[in-house]
Amino acid sequence: MNLTPKQIVAYLDEYIIGQTNAKKAIAIALRNRYRRLLLEGDMVDEVMPKNILMIGSTGVGKTEIARRMAKMLSLPFVKVEASKYTEVGFVGRDVESMVRDLMMASINLVKAEHREKNQETIALHVEKIIIEKLLPPLPKGVSEEKKGEYERSFEKMRQKLRDGELDELKIEIELSQGNNDLGDSSLPPEMVKVQESFIKILGTGQSSIKKEMSVKDAKEALKLEASEKLLDMEAIKSEARDRAQNGGIIFIDEIDKIAVSSSQSNRSDPSKEGVQRDLLPIVEGSDVTTKFGTIKTDHVLFISAGAFHLSKPSDLIPELQGRFPLRVELNALSEEVLYQILTQPKNSLLRQYQALLKTEGVELVFEEDAIRAIAKIAQTTNERTEDIGARRLHTVIEKVLEEISYSADEHQGETLYVTKELVHQKLDAIVENEDSSRYIL
Repeated sequence: MNLTPKQIVAYLDEYIIGQTNAKKAIAIALRNRYRRLLLEGDMVDEVMPKNILMIGSTGVGKTEIARRMAKMLSLPFVKVEASKYTEVGFVGRDVESMVRDLMMASINLVKAEHREKNQETIALHVEKIIIEKLLPPLPKGVSEEKKGEYERSFEKMRQKLRDGELDELKIEIELSQGNNDLGDSSLPPEMVKVQESFIKILGTGQSSIKKEMSVKDAKEALKLEASEKLLDMEAIKSEARDRAQNGGIIFIDEIDKIAVSSSQSNRSDPSKEGVQRDLLPIVEGSDVTTKFGTIKTDHVLFISAGAFHLSKPSDLIPELQGRFPLRVELNALSEEVLYQILTQPKNSLLRQYQALLKTEGVELVFEEDAIRAIAKIAQTTNERTEDIGARRLHTVIEKVLEEISYSADEHQGETLYVTKELVHQKLDAIVENEDSSRYIL
């Protein structure tokens, strides 16, 4: 990934309004990953990633930044929730499983790239299998003339297959029963070995199964099958390990849920601190065994995020705090920012609703005053009740458009306008009644 910090921020700006400090911190951290790989000698190992802690209320863009990063990067990326993990010895997911998830993401990423590079070879292989099902091969010892006729028929059949003329024909194909290599990545390697042993013992002994399906479906099924056979899995595993170790990113959401608040220490779950202590060696840098080999986490970038409503960053154990040296606070969303969220992003909420209703033949137009009113009501509701940030916009718009969405099929070919009066008509009574706004909006 060779994007400059400005290019990364520009990309994020297309989808996320504001939060410039968080975008800049992440852009610099990502660029430093690229810069490190250009270094020579011992310096490559000495430059450690600067992990980031994002602090901000729910709905201000923490997870959205991570989601957009995942789409933008050609690097292994996983998003996990800290609250899902348990201390070693307790029933649940152990923290090392996030590294195994990262390795699985890296395998899938590299495999997809190799599949893309070899798509022509894979396509030819699939076509050959399907055509041979439709056009049985010639018996041995036939004349050269017959061979020439067969080859011409074969090429005609290939053209028909590519044009989709044979898509509805039914054929019987042979598929592998399953690939145990890509099982549950959350299981420890020892458990995976036990699982595979059971499969071997209890299995039927068949390595493949015959299925009848349309040519169209067979193309896709055989494409996956062919990629497993034709791609060099050892080379893919090796490249995936290198990518996971040197470019992997783990986004840990809800890290505040495992912080032990001093004011609530008596009531807090005692295993929370245990999860932090289990997380510490992984963030500091350790070797984690996966079924694809050992992964060193020294140069994995960790980005964590939390609202910290009931706790604060200093409630995390000091050692873990020290492993997240870069801290960025995301701002609460003002009325103006909520308005920009509605109007500026590429696939803003308003554009999504317009696209949905267009499928019913309805042209939906939001008047400027109506958009301003929606932003104001969302911001007012956030102030009076729980602040859930931009997520409040979903609730408000859904309430405004409830009747329009319900009866859209009756307005095919019409243009419907969302006016300021409609917004106030639908929402004023709810907003004025605090109990109603708490439960409805």
